[in-house]
Amino acid sequence: MSLASCSSGSGGTVPQTPPASTTPPATGTTPPPAPAICAQGTDQSTPVTASGLGTLSVSGTFAPDWSAPHVPGRVLIVDGGRGLSAQKLSALSTVRTQSVISGLTLAFTPGGESDEAFAGRLEASGLKVQPDYVYRKLATIVNDPGYPGNGGFMSGGVNVTQNYLTRVRADRAWTFLNGCGKTPAGVVTAVLDTGTEAAHEDLQGRVLPGAHFAGTTAATVDEDGHGTATAGLIGAATNNGKGVAGITWGGQNLLPVKVLSSEGEGSTSTLVKGVNYAVSQGAKVINMSLGSTVAGGADKALDAALSAAAESAVLVASAGNTATDGVYYPASHSRVIAVGAVGAMDGVLACYSARPNEKYPRQLDIVAPGGAGDCAGATPAQQMLILAPGNRYGVAAGTSESAPLVSGVAALMRAANPKLTAEQTKGLLLSSVNRANGLPLLDAEAAVRAATK
Repeated sequence: MSLASCSSGSGGTVPQTPPASTTPPATGTTPPPAPAICAQGTDQSTPVTASGLGTLSVSGTFAPDWSAPHVPGRVLIVDGGRGLSAQKLSALSTVRTQSVISGLTLAFTPGGESDEAFAGRLEASGLKVQPDYVYRKLATIVNDPGYPGNGGFMSGGVNVTQNYLTRVRADRAWTFLNGCGKTPAGVVTAVLDTGTEAAHEDLQGRVLPGAHFAGTTAATVDEDGHGTATAGLIGAATNNGKGVAGITWGGQNLLPVKVLSSEGEGSTSTLVKGVNYAVSQGAKVINMSLGSTVAGGADKALDAALSAAAESAVLVASAGNTATDGVYYPASHSRVIAVGAVGAMDGVLACYSARPNEKYPRQLDIVAPGGAGDCAGATPAQQMLILAPGNRYGVAAGTSESAPLVSGVAALMRAANPKLTAEQTKGLLLSSVNRANGLPLLDAEAAVRAATK
């Protein structure tokens, strides 16, 4: 039932290729302000000239730090808003200058002279000078080897990184949340799968005890590896200098629910118990990287359990890894988010990804990177980096890999704004997709921004 086929050896898993508007308040009334989760004003400013920016007033002793990052080739002259004396103006007579605002002037360093030496010469004439320091956006810095720009992992002689994180703009979502004073952590997210190897170095402190309804071992033991891979995509410990980065950064919020055996199979009874258990433990998101070709609605027992769970939890399921069979169940359930996969290109479904057909017309709700699999032209660099049992890492492809990315973003949304209901979260997530390339691609930044308005 798990939706990513596994191979032995390197730990890689590769699927087989199949043959509104608003009404203003009445005059004289003042609407109550909406509670702001994170202020997100729109920039409606117009350009202004230096003369319209007022006068800078500076006092105190100057102690410039020339070792700090600064714009090369220029210095800033501060006159405190009182104007420059004739002597000071004489020192600038052969220097190109530009007014910033009244009281602050840029002076451009002559060729062949260092900025610090130029500043020293100006200071000798009585001018107050400092560097034009460089300030950068406080973007989230991630030191996990698998994160793009870091060391990566070798697979098939090719360096593989988590480029799927930047494709879904997870990095920008993290930066936005940090700017709101929020940690990019998630709510309790249940992973209905083969279990999760809690002892994995990249899951330390992330995994709750959970429960098992299939097999004979605890939910924190994974004899198959599929559940560990799925959980890692959602919540591998981020910025710990190890392995890979998960969509959610930290906290003990991964709830492993073993509903599939070590052979990767479960049943209606194990899934019903797993769904109900997840809800009883307060899971706000439930990931199901599993499925069956059973017709939607035919499994009345699971159908009822999912309908009840959807009242409190966002339900996410893999659509399936066979392009000709339609969307699998439970992804085809009306209250479940059906996730398809894109491979190397964001605007094209991966060759293996389930999609609607005449017999099973259920549409995909959203797509996310799932690896290129065995699609034409696929390379190791286009697969998904995953966690593997035994403190190992591997590559994978399938809708089992795309669904956890969606679950992770839903978890970020509900953590950032705990007042969101499951249905509200689902609606905001699906209305925030990136359709630039035609398909409804997961957009983590747009989703968390929508959740915090």
